[in-house]
Amino acid sequence: MAVVFQKTKGLTDKEMHYCPGCTHGIIHRLVAEVLEELDVLGDAIGVAPVGCSVLAYDYLNCDMHEASHGRAPAVATGIKRVRPENVVFTYQGDGDLASIGTAEIVHVAHRGEKITTIFVNNAIYGMTGGQMAPTTLIGQKATTAPLGRTVEHSGMPLKVSEMLATIDGAAFVERVTVDSPANVRKAKKAIKAAFECQLAGKGFSIVEVLSTCPTNWGMSPVESLGWLKDNMIPYYPLGNLRRPEEDK
Repeated sequence: MAVVFQKTKGLTDKEMHYCPGCTHGIIHRLVAEVLEELDVLGDAIGVAPVGCSVLAYDYLNCDMHEASHGRAPAVATGIKRVRPENVVFTYQGDGDLASIGTAEIVHVAHRGEKITTIFVNNAIYGMTGGQMAPTTLIGQKATTAPLGRTVEHSGMPLKVSEMLATIDGAAFVERVTVDSPANVRKAKKAIKAAFECQLAGKGFSIVEVLSTCPTNWGMSPVESLGWLKDNMIPYYPLGNLRRPEEDK
């Protein structure tokens, strides 16, 4: 019998710990599939800091390294400079990358480090209890913003991809989501393009993936997908913000 679908070699057999309705599992699979299809699984080194993805080393079937909160880009820079022949990537949430790690991601982009970042934006701190993140939307409630985020108190939500796309050293910047089969396919295409950018030695590449957090949003998995579509995508529009000139 012909095999029409099977698990990618890029994932281990470990059962994932993510909450029901969280899309980390989908994003993990996309990264794993891309690494396998590019035939770089054995050469890949991932770096995951603190956050929901801290156990990514249990799921991604490649070498993984842990980093302190927000410091994954700095650790990945060191690994890539010592081992330029390897494919090096970070896997970070918005609480990690857009808050404590803001300086690290800005400077790694500025230097044009030849690494790839998978940035999972669910508009809240997930692992540590649902605090407000730099990406939390106006009016969105969080444990540290029980009445909802306001502009007066916290400013507007930080658009990380738009910010990084203004930096010359950033070679590839794209925002995607995985709320539907069609968008999952687009997300995989973007993730593959980001890794191909690294393999071609063109500079820093990042893919922001809009994700859900049903537990901390206080919604069902289905409701959370609808909330993402109705609230996150209008503020964080999908699409490519930067790619190498020869790829346009």
